This record gives sequence, structure tokens and C-alpha cells, in this order.
Amino acid sequence: MGITAYTVTDPVAQHGEGPVWSARWGGLRWVDMLKGDVLALTEAGEVRRRHVGKVAAVVRPRVSGGYVVAAERELLLADSDDLDAPLRSLGEAWTDPGVRMNEGGCDPDGRFYIGSMAYDETPGGGSFYVAEPDGRLRVVLPEVTISNGFGFSPDGRLAYYADTTTGRVDVLDYDPAGGLSGRRPFAVLDPGQGAPDGLTVDAEGGVWVALWGGGAVHRYTPGGRLDAVITLPVPKVTAVAFGGERLDRLYITTSALDIDRAEQPEAGALFAADPGVRGLPVLPTTL
Repeated sequence: MGITAYTVTDPVAQHGEGPVWSARWGGLRWVDMLKGDVLALTEAGEVRRRHVGKVAAVVRPRVSGGYVVAAERELLLADSDDLDAPLRSLGEAWTDPGVRMNEGGCDPDGRFYIGSMAYDETPGGGSFYVAEPDGRLRVVLPEVTISNGFGFSPDGRLAYYADTTTGRVDVLDYDPAGGLSGRRPFAVLDPGQGAPDGLTVDAEGGVWVALWGGGAVHRYTPGGRLDAVITLPVPKVTAVAFGGERLDRLYITTSALDIDRAEQPEAGALFAADPGVRGLPVLPTTL
């Protein structure tokens, strides 16, 4: 099934990533990752921007109110949902300036996960971590290269994860006591289709994957079969999230990194599509 995306904003981001819909926020937030900014879409369709540091990798709501932002090498907490709320750091997670945070999310029990990658994309130079209650990070998956999409099945028993350079989306088992285990391939992409970046899961268990360099979003059935494609007019598609009051609109972020805007004038814009299926509410963190 083919679906066409449409633009929601002008090309407002250098490297748009990580869209998240929260009714508590009043709508959509995402990041301009390498500018270090969190962006918010207002009801009027305008874009607000808040600078948090050198990098803004992930934003997620907190169960207690407020939100968490993964910055370059630290987690930042806000106690209010206001975009401009004060932020406090949980401390530097590592000291290597060549490694930064990149994409993440939460499990059904509120634990926050964050991936990392080397700026120069050194193979195995990153890790996938879970944050302990005090904010310290514990390695869950070592030696990943570009830690990217992370999401859960509707019943919370399966997690989907993409290390972009592997060219595949993996699936893991999840239980509240033992965490993640049993990593195995879920969907393997032809290199000519692009590389897996951010992902989200719909209410039917379908996995929607943004394709970096592929100008598309793929939907895979719970059995791993490709059954829908959303086409975009720009190649670097980065991440996806369901939003809207009914969670029936799929928001799609894109990047303008190393793009000639004369050739790709819409690169960095926020797009959306109407895929005919609803998404799942965002999983908040207990941090």
C-alpha cells in the first residue's frame, strides 16, 4: 500500500529527529538534534524552539510531570511541562567528547533508555543504556554503532530496536523483572531502500520505520512483512510518531545534513501522513 506524506512546517530543522506527541504538552515536540534545540508545534501551526545544549537527542514526558531531555552526554530533567521550564542535570554520563547520545525511549514500566554513537560513526563505538532510578546509565547492548529507533508492541512484551548500520530492525523480549533479552532480527532492509532510523509501533502491532537515505517510511506487520510505504520528497527521513487527538496522524521528521537545499528545498521540514491506523500513547519515564 502506498501513502503520500504532506508538509506540516517549513524546513525548520537542520537535523530533525525524535517526534513525540503528548496531550499533556498540548501536542508535538521533536528535536533539532545537532543544534541542541527542542521544538514544539503550537495549535496555530507555529514552531517554538528551546535551546538545551550542544545536542538534544531525545525528549520524553515524565510520569510525575515535566520532561526529560537527553543532551550530548547527560540527562536533563524539567519539573514542569512548559517548554521553557528550568532544567537540571543528572550528571555527565561519560567523559569521551567523541561520543554523544542518540535516540531512545521508555519501556512500559517507565525506565528510560538512551543510545549513543561516535561522532565519526566508529563501528561499535556506541552503547544502548538504561537509566537507573538515580540517573546513572547501565549498558544493555554494548558495541552498537548508530543506536536509533526503539519502541514496544501493544502488549508490552516485545521491543523493537534499530542499530542503523546493521541494515535491520531487531526484536527483543521484554519482562518487567528481567528487562530486555533475546535480541534477533525482525526485518532486514535492502541497502538500496535506505537504512533504518527512528521507529514507532501502531495499535495493531505494525512497526513503522523511517528510512535514512531512502526517502520513505516502511510499515512491517507483526510478522515482519512489509505492507505499506510512505513516500517523501526528501531522502533523509529520520523518525516517526503518531499524534493528534485520535493518534491517527503519523508525524515524520527529516534532516538537511549535507543536503543542497537548492535541490532538496523541503529537507528539514516536519511531514505527516494519514495511514488509516492509530498509534499508541507515548510511554513516559519515572525519572
